[in-house]
Amino acid sequence: MTALYDVAAIGNAIVDVIAPATDEFIVAEGLDKGAMTLIDQARGESLYGRMAPGMETSGGSAGNTVAGVASFGGRAAYLGKVADDQLGRVFIHDTRAIGVSYDVPPLAGGPASGRCLINVTPDGQRTMCTFLGASTELTPDDVKPEVVEGAAIVYLEGYLFDPNEARRAFAKAAGLARAAGRMIAITLSDAFVVERHREALMDFIETQVDLVFANEAEITSLFRTSDFDAAITAMRERVQVAAVTRSEKGSVVLAGDQTHLIAAAPVEKVVDTTGAGDQYAAGFLFGLASGRALPICGGLGSLAAAEVISHYGPRPQVSLKALAAEKGL
Repeated sequence: MTALYDVAAIGNAIVDVIAPATDEFIVAEGLDKGAMTLIDQARGESLYGRMAPGMETSGGSAGNTVAGVASFGGRAAYLGKVADDQLGRVFIHDTRAIGVSYDVPPLAGGPASGRCLINVTPDGQRTMCTFLGASTELTPDDVKPEVVEGAAIVYLEGYLFDPNEARRAFAKAAGLARAAGRMIAITLSDAFVVERHREALMDFIETQVDLVFANEAEITSLFRTSDFDAAITAMRERVQVAAVTRSEKGSVVLAGDQTHLIAAAPVEKVVDTTGAGDQYAAGFLFGLASGRALPICGGLGSLAAAEVISHYGPRPQVSLKALAAEKGL
């Protein structure tokens, strides 16, 4: 069956609040530098009040990825929940405005739309505190079969392993994709997600997943080892394809007995690493859905990641399609 979409993604619909911060601020607030921490609404309000002036932009890991797919010229759909409030309306508008199909009805009478408070230190490292809000209210009823079954690749965000109801929606999407013969991809999202849900994630990967995205910290955490080579060997045995990012070292793409070492694309200055993994996944998924060879998929991922870390914000600020054409990809 011909796919309506290159990628359909399901994830936590979040609005990002991004601001510069000093290392001293991170310490004073008791934050775990470079990590994502879940917070409640009260903590979110107090932290927001002490953050430096910043910018607000629609985000969420999988939302950022489909934004990247669309920037490459791909066809994308998104499943995620926002509230019927100002931030929710902004998220809906932003998603549709970039050409991504998004038809999940907003939540009325529940928690506010989710937001992620991101403090970026001078080294470009981002420390995230996330109030999930309405995103946790995504239900199986919000997962429409025509969207999932109509996508060449169904991309699942590991953060959805935190809220129970959203995890049920996640499982429904995977079941629909598997029954329709679609490729299922997952991003591990964060080492803390892996630590909280290691057994459930491992079972899901072994039984449902074709393609895994992870960074070095996440994959070593998943297999309880500090040996990167041992971790990628273990992952190779469990999925068809794995793409593991290593920051300035580039990425490693595994497929059967093949190993492709992908160089990081050059960037003049690292400003903000928010969205780097999300945009790497965007390039890789777009390439795969378009029939590119795995090394090219990795190259597209590196290109998109380099673009997004050169400025504040988790989404591309230039056309990734034009950038790829300029680089011969």
